[in-house]
Amino acid sequence: MKTIAHNRRAKYDYEIVDTLEAGITLTGQEVKSCRMGNINLGGSYVSLVSGKPVIKGMKIARYAFASNIDDYEPGRDRTLLLHKREIEKLTGKLAEQGVSLVPLEAKAGKHIKLILGLGKGKKRYDKRQDKKNKDVQRRLRDGREV
Repeated sequence: MKTIAHNRRAKYDYEIVDTLEAGITLTGQEVKSCRMGNINLGGSYVSLVSGKPVIKGMKIARYAFASNIDDYEPGRDRTLLLHKREIEKLTGKLAEQGVSLVPLEAKAGKHIKLILGLGKGKKRYDKRQDKKNKDVQRRLRDGREV
């Protein structure tokens, strides 16, 4: 499967504990637009609405070659396709304090799939420490002194 979109901010803001793959309900023009790479995962998140997982804030641009679709809304809520057991497991984990479900990347093959990450929010000092560690690793890799 080809990766069509990344949510780089998610791994910066959250410590990803677990991942899972989910399908997504899309219209025909949205599928075509996704395959062209016109999808933005920035600022999106998953919440449970009446027991069903729904992704909010994900934007899929209007398909350039679509004719007569004037009432298209790029940021509408879209339902995720998961097994019942997976939804029950997620419901229990999301009930914990400080746990969120965020999309990490979108993949296109025969179907459009989302890789979701169950993450705990990082504090500001955690983010600073991660940046410092990344900088040290980069310097070691490049052969410079620390």
